[in-house]
Amino acid sequence: MLEIKNLEVAYGSITALHGINLRVEKGKIITLIGSNGAGKSTTLRAVSGLMKVRAGHVFLEGAEITNQPPHKVVALGITQVPEGRMIFPNLTVGENLRMGAFRRLGKESLKSDYEYVFAIFPRLQEREKQVAGTLSGGEQQMLAIGRALLSKPRYLMLDEPSLGIAPILVKTIFEKIVEINRQLGITILLVEQNANLALEISDYGYVLETGRVILEDPSDRLRTSALVKESYLGG
Repeated sequence: MLEIKNLEVAYGSITALHGINLRVEKGKIITLIGSNGAGKSTTLRAVSGLMKVRAGHVFLEGAEITNQPPHKVVALGITQVPEGRMIFPNLTVGENLRMGAFRRLGKESLKSDYEYVFAIFPRLQEREKQVAGTLSGGEQQMLAIGRALLSKPRYLMLDEPSLGIAPILVKTIFEKIVEINRQLGITILLVEQNANLALEISDYGYVLETGRVILEDPSDRLRTSALVKESYLGG
């Protein structure tokens, strides 16, 4: 599993995470919910090595990976799909996908992975030669997830996958997240503003508020929690 213990992260003199603890069990979908500025994205960035950890520890299957550089974290099997997708807009869809596989040497083994990405996201195959910056927001999110899958992750961290996407495509994206989890056995850590959707597809959830975990429980229980309903599910 992926485990965070007493994690503290700061932006200069401002503390963003105040000693949080969480566990991401293998094969599960775990979600972090909370308002803007709660520390959700900071948590993912700290695990990825994109943010320096001031105190505390990050463990992957028992081995400490705190403050490892991002490329080493990816090599260990943790890949992040960042908020805003961060695709390469001037490259084609196919070129973006190949960027996800840059660490992998066995070209033969890539073929089946490309086929899986195209099977789960047929639009990407239709637009393989298209410049990625001309895709819709939903298609760009599919591309960002597909690119991440080509790094062959064991743990996939998704930061706001519904952000800026037409409602009709949000449902599709979330269905695909569940499919990836169940078909490939990839463990998923999901940060999502749409708390209702996140709790609907996840197994366990953590509620963050101003850099602290204020509540954790199986997702079905969190959906019936008075605090969660009032604060994040619209009453």
